[in-house]
Amino acid sequence: MSDRYEKGMKVRREVLGDAHVERAIERTTELDRDFQQWITESVWGGLWTRDALTLPERSLVTIAILAALGREELELHLRAIQRTGATREQVAEVLMHVAVYAGVPAANHAFATFKRIAQEESP
Repeated sequence: MSDRYEKGMKVRREVLGDAHVERAIERTTELDRDFQQWITESVWGGLWTRDALTLPERSLVTIAILAALGREELELHLRAIQRTGATREQVAEVLMHVAVYAGVPAANHAFATFKRIAQEESP
């Protein structure tokens, strides 16, 4: 594998956790092998390793976009804040921006998901 792949796999594991990455690897087939390699190299090794944004900032941007678009990966990235260093307060503030710029229904759904995760992860 390429250096970019290795760097991407490292940050992917750092953000999403080993368990999630291992499940993704186990589910990879011939149909999506190239896609999974491309994600690891381009998204995780090319984008998430850039220096212009910190890991928490990148995490918050990702949450905002996923919330605005109503994508299923939102839950995965909300759970990842424990590893990225983004705070619950920052996520709530980002979701307020989603409400204004992407619509209240998108933010309402994101807040509901966020509250459920926060309750599950609270001691």
